[in-house]
Amino acid sequence: MTAPPGLDLDRLGAWWGTALPGSGDRLSAELVAGGKSNLTYLVTDGTGRWVVRRPPLGHVLATAHDMAREYRVISALRDTAVPVPATYALCRDESVLGAPFYVMEWVEGRPYRRAAELAELGVQRTRAIADGLVDTLAALHEVDPDAVGLGDFGRPAGFLERQVRRWKKQLDASRSRDLPAADELYARLAADVPPESGAGIVHGDFRLDNVLVADTGTDAIVAVLDWEMATLGDPLADLALMLIYHRLGSTVTDVAAAPGFPSEDEIIARYTASSDRDLSHFGFHLGLAAFKLAVILEGIHYRHLHGQTVGPGFERIGDAIHVMLDAGHTALKEHR
Repeated sequence: MTAPPGLDLDRLGAWWGTALPGSGDRLSAELVAGGKSNLTYLVTDGTGRWVVRRPPLGHVLATAHDMAREYRVISALRDTAVPVPATYALCRDESVLGAPFYVMEWVEGRPYRRAAELAELGVQRTRAIADGLVDTLAALHEVDPDAVGLGDFGRPAGFLERQVRRWKKQLDASRSRDLPAADELYARLAADVPPESGAGIVHGDFRLDNVLVADTGTDAIVAVLDWEMATLGDPLADLALMLIYHRLGSTVTDVAAAPGFPSEDEIIARYTASSDRDLSHFGFHLGLAAFKLAVILEGIHYRHLHGQTVGPGFERIGDAIHVMLDAGHTALKEHR
């Protein structure tokens, strides 16, 4: 079997037998569809199935694809109310795949990215899935980082100010063109950083297609995936980013358009029922979320221009950035 890009099956197999005793070392693999940053593979020895995660090929922004951090946070959350896959092994030896990687459990479930997929389920099931998504986010934000060994996972104090600076730095590292709207949005954010709502674990890219929903008919959230940007900070960043995804519709995911999917106000109300965080400066959080998403897409656009992306669907990423930036400028006018 031909190995997918970024996965040398001979080298992986030689490492595999030692790292996962009891499994075979004659492996086959396929690139899992979806995801435009870290690469995810389904690996099998003919009997068992696992997931391997590694950074993207080529140009990689500093700290943006830290496998050890991702592995650590998933492992720490194993015994909490947040559903995550089991983790099995972390490899820091870059001679195996050319980059650090880790192995985790293959969880049976389905991600939903499009409203049409939810529409097939009907209004009641769509509402149940969306409510479960919000409840899972609230549960994550209620986890005490110290209690799960993540007290040093980030620096919560000054999180918002650092986020503004960080995403500007990431933008500068991936520039391939002039983006005056991005520079203006950065300046507006930097000039008006609000007080923070309190510290917690931040997923960094929380949305419906980054979780798996049980395919057994229960519609429960069975796994939260894609923890590559997790840290400690102001959890309202997660809520804001999820809502920005919804506002942008078909640009990334249009699930919010599905019949039965709760409105933005309903999502916020359900979240705040489990949280006493202050949302009076939520417009800033929405603006920062749009800026962050624009920068992430610009990084993907940069890698696509340099032939360093894997899979289809990258040719229009560059155009989507302008929509994100416009959304950010609009959001800064909002206050709740």
